[in-house]
Amino acid sequence: MQNVQIAEFCLERKFEDINPLITEQLKRHLLDALGSFIDATSRPTIHKIIRQIRQIGEGGPCKAPFFEQLALDRTAQFYTALIRYPDFMDNFMGKEATCHPSDNIGGLLAACWSRTISGKEFLTAMAIAYQLECRLTEEIPVMIEGIDHTLLLGLSLTGSLARLMNLSREQTAHALGIAGTSISPMATSRASYTFEWKGLASSFDACSCMNIVLLAREGVTGPVALFEGPKGFHEVFNMKLDYDWEHETFELIPKCILKKYNAEVHSQSVLEALTELKNAHSFTGDDIKQVDITTFLTAYHIIGSGTYGDRKEVFTKEQADHSLFYLAAVALLDGEVYPAQFEPERIKKDDVQKLLKKVNVHTGFPLHKPVKLAGILDPYTEAYPEKMKCKVEIKLNNGEVITHEKEDYHGFHTRPFDWQDTIEKFNRLSSGIVTKQAADNIIETVRYMDTLPDMRQLTDLISSIR
Repeated sequence: MQNVQIAEFCLERKFEDINPLITEQLKRHLLDALGSFIDATSRPTIHKIIRQIRQIGEGGPCKAPFFEQLALDRTAQFYTALIRYPDFMDNFMGKEATCHPSDNIGGLLAACWSRTISGKEFLTAMAIAYQLECRLTEEIPVMIEGIDHTLLLGLSLTGSLARLMNLSREQTAHALGIAGTSISPMATSRASYTFEWKGLASSFDACSCMNIVLLAREGVTGPVALFEGPKGFHEVFNMKLDYDWEHETFELIPKCILKKYNAEVHSQSVLEALTELKNAHSFTGDDIKQVDITTFLTAYHIIGSGTYGDRKEVFTKEQADHSLFYLAAVALLDGEVYPAQFEPERIKKDDVQKLLKKVNVHTGFPLHKPVKLAGILDPYTEAYPEKMKCKVEIKLNNGEVITHEKEDYHGFHTRPFDWQDTIEKFNRLSSGIVTKQAADNIIETVRYMDTLPDMRQLTDLISSIR
């Protein structure tokens, strides 16, 4: 059964099985996630969660920003919300679906309060979580059935938490069955008009996964034939998971990417093209007559007013960071897309609202159905996800037309962030919230975390933020 095989993968892999280059990448992805973690502490939506958790009640073995004592499940929820809400985290892109592997990090960090967990143990669990979620995204792309990819997060986080919480193979298989039948979110949370829940759904997954793992450790059983059994995954979704987990490696982790711009991942190459044009030419927003963007089908559907709905009505952060129209306009005006571009006063300003209406989004082939045929005939879609091809064309009022094409961006797996890139992003996100000394301590701890005897050296640092 797949549940048992996945459990064995989660419990049997060792730190020595991970290529040192992948270990270094995981550290960079962790530091990248902690930049968002710190930035989010100042966001109003996060303070709604703080008030909600206080109503439920504090107390427990964990610490978190704004909380001296917190339960394991609520810590997993809160840590995950801090990492996820800014929407500046990492991605993995399969041909038919995507996911955010860093959604696993908050729950794994929370588990570090339950017992002494070394840096090597943590990195191993993180590698397992990343590989498992990415593999499931490729093998069973549930997004095409309208189910959100956080369903797969429920499995990857449950499996990796089971490892850190010392569950047996049988307990882990049961936990995976419980998670798979309990966490079934809908992709409409990402569709237009997009609301705050888009950035918070994974945090409730983390809370549930922690509870599920603790229950399974106490002997609570669940449907181990999750994928193959009656009314199971195969029967309900007509997606068969038949994968050989015995020989699974960590080969997909190098395909995980970081964001250069605080925007939905499929916009990244477009935004790099636009900012490069802005830097190379002298024009203002008032000089622009029209902006035409040609992109691949996935980007068109999610952020270009395709099947995920109208993206030209933009009045909140959640709609703005998933609107290619707004993102293009604000990139051309401000020359960057960072959290400041999603402040309410920036979103509502006349210059960006006027310019986004001049932006048009197309694919490289006029027909979008059937999807497989469009994917073959459209060169932009055919190249995805190995490339993120795009073309931008800006028509100015004086008659001049300037164009730029891209196949990737800085942060993509073909041009990944190095340590200096990651540190610069972390410092920018944490500036003004923590002191430079505190930021340097976090950077140093993450960079050499494979030498840490106890991960509480890191969780203490990030939980002291106020």
